[in-house]
Amino acid sequence: MRRLLLIATLFAGFVQAAEPLTIDVHRDPSCGCCKAWIKHLEANGFEVHDHVEQDMAAVKTRLGVPHRLGSCHTGVIDGKFVEGHVPARDILALRQRDDLLGAAVPGMPAGSPGMEMGDRQQPYQVVGVTREGQEQVLADYPAR
Repeated sequence: MRRLLLIATLFAGFVQAAEPLTIDVHRDPSCGCCKAWIKHLEANGFEVHDHVEQDMAAVKTRLGVPHRLGSCHTGVIDGKFVEGHVPARDILALRQRDDLLGAAVPGMPAGSPGMEMGDRQQPYQVVGVTREGQEQVLADYPAR
């Protein structure tokens, strides 16, 4: 009986590990880079629920995205916002941080996921926002 229980527990762990992470992405209907960012997420194992919005400003306000950190699209995972072209690995790191409301890549920097332009990459940062409204750099991507 113990052996069956152990096998069932191990199998359940494997099934959970194989489940994709689900993220909701809110975007403008005419934005091409938003679709490219969605492809980046899907290529990295995310299941994306794509929401086409007519009023992205209202979505960002509702989710608590600071205006100065704005970009074109906004994701939501585990109740946290993901603003702009945040790399998939930084979204995974965000999920581990209970102290953060969300993370953002302000603007639309060339070379960030969804904004690929050959070998060109502008420097950019992934900025986290704490529950107290403080900002902190979570990742730094240099120019290439």
